[in-house]
Amino acid sequence: MNKEGTLYLCATPIGNLEDITLRVIRCLKEVDLIAAEDTRNSIKLLNHFEISTPMTAYHEHNKYDKGRELVRLLLEGKDIALITDAGTPGISDPGEELVRMCVDAGVLVTSLPGAAACITALTISGLSTRRFAFEAFLPADKNERKKILADLQKEFRTIVIYEAPHRLKTTFGELRDALGGERRVSIVKELTKLHESVRRMTLDEAVLLTESEPPRGEYVLVIEGLSRAKCEEKEREAFLSMTLEEHMKLYLDEGMDRKAAMKAVAKDRGVSKSEVYRELLQD
Repeated sequence: MNKEGTLYLCATPIGNLEDITLRVIRCLKEVDLIAAEDTRNSIKLLNHFEISTPMTAYHEHNKYDKGRELVRLLLEGKDIALITDAGTPGISDPGEELVRMCVDAGVLVTSLPGAAACITALTISGLSTRRFAFEAFLPADKNERKKILADLQKEFRTIVIYEAPHRLKTTFGELRDALGGERRVSIVKELTKLHESVRRMTLDEAVLLTESEPPRGEYVLVIEGLSRAKCEEKEREAFLSMTLEEHMKLYLDEGMDRKAAMKAVAKDRGVSKSEVYRELLQD
């Protein structure tokens, strides 16, 4: 009985062809099959590095049927490399589903690291890199998009978003309305290519920019997170908009006893527990 094969997630360049590792080149030459998001695009890369391994299409529209076929081949002992149009497979592309199917089937999956647009943009943004939230492309569905934007209002980590040029103006307007026009953003464009650029400004300025300059190329937006102080201020404002009784009920309904609830309410409102106690007695 054949030993199961391995699925290799191979990071490919996001622009500059020199940003590929020797290990990825060797792997692409040695595997039995390469699964590519767009074979017409990937053949240019393979030809450049004189890689003649057979290739098959694996993309968003066939990820379930083709995924089952690829898992079958892996279980028969074939080694398969997965590549995306650019960057690391599984990050904002259908490779995520293939990895899940392989894990469920007991197939070994390994990742050959390399270029990733979100990390590359983050490191040159000039904003905090210690903690970040990667949102990829915002959802097209209006209700989902509205929910994500509402969640981002409370996000204190640096935010990384991908966006296409034809949607950039609308997205900047929505981000400004949700996060505030004074929020800083680094607009990273055409990463690793000849015309790579990073423009640092506020969301107000970004909206004005898209009105005066038609967007071109692929964009990564790196947005400053809400400061801890601002986050706490917004939370306090929300708590202060409640009556003391409503605030107490919030914690009592969670199962807290009255003493613990008063302590939590006092902390939320920035007052002493005795003050909360006195006000409740007056009511």
